[in-house]
Parts: sequence; C-alpha cells; structure tokens
Amino acid sequence: MAKEKISFEQFFETVEANNREFVQELHNYLLENNCKVTFEQKKSGYLASYKRGKPLKAIMNFVFRKNGMITRIYGERIDNYPDFLNTLPKEMVQHIETAGICKRLVHNTCSPKCNGYDFMIGDERFQKCRYNCFEFLMTDVSKPYIKTFVENEITGRIA
Repeated sequence: MAKEKISFEQFFETVEANNREFVQELHNYLLENNCKVTFEQKKSGYLASYKRGKPLKAIMNFVFRKNGMITRIYGERIDNYPDFLNTLPKEMVQHIETAGICKRLVHNTCSPKCNGYDFMIGDERFQKCRYNCFEFLMTDVSKPYIKTFVENEITGRIA
C-alpha cells in the first residue's frame, strides 16, 4: 500500500504555536536554498526532511518527540565552521555530550557507510553518531543557534 502524501499545511497544523514562526521561517529559507522537502507520518508525529544536492543528502529534519519538537541537523561540513560550535549555549552542548558515540569512529563496529562526526568544542573532543549528535529541542534559547547552524551547513555544502 502506498504511503499517503502529506502536505506542508498538514504538517504545519501539528506544530505548536510557539514554534510556528520559526518553522515557517526555516522552511522558507531551506526552500529558497534549493532544498527538497518530504513529509512522513511517524509514530510520534510527522517528520519533515530537507535534502539538498546531487545526490540528495539530508540537511535537517523537524521531528516530534514527547518533550516537544526537535530539529536534527546533519553537520557534514562542520569542519568549515568550527568557531560556531564554540558559541553554542550550554543546553545545546549538553545534548551533544549525552548523544551516542559513533561506533564506527570509536570501535569500528558500525557500518562502513556510516559517517559519524569527529569535532572539538573548546578543548573537548567529540566522536558522535550522525543520527542524534545535533538533535536539539526547539526553545527560545536554541532557535537562533539552530538557524545559524543550518545556514552554516548550507553555505558549507555550496562551497
């Protein structure tokens, strides 16, 4: 059975009021920068996935969780903007600290196709899984950093 197509409007109806302006702004920015978007139904709600390039590679997702809406950023070009990572607020760095390690980088036990992230914030080295490393709850504190993070990633992929 084919999956039902979900529109932006259907997705947007489920976004909490305090996140709507931010989601709309980031959605518009990503579309203006040649990203393709798809929406899917998941157990916890809708998933919005933004991809760019040839072949298409994920830039970011909006995901619903029990504690609220999160943004997952795929920071494939973090080496292009290391200074930005040092500006992240404590709550975002704490999430990175608690994210799972990259088993391929640390133990060489994950799929060879999987590429985790190896980076520094301050004097601390992180080797984290690409699927939950940059997964941030959308808060008044995190939203401007999420936007800048996505902008840096788009710029890095264009360069």
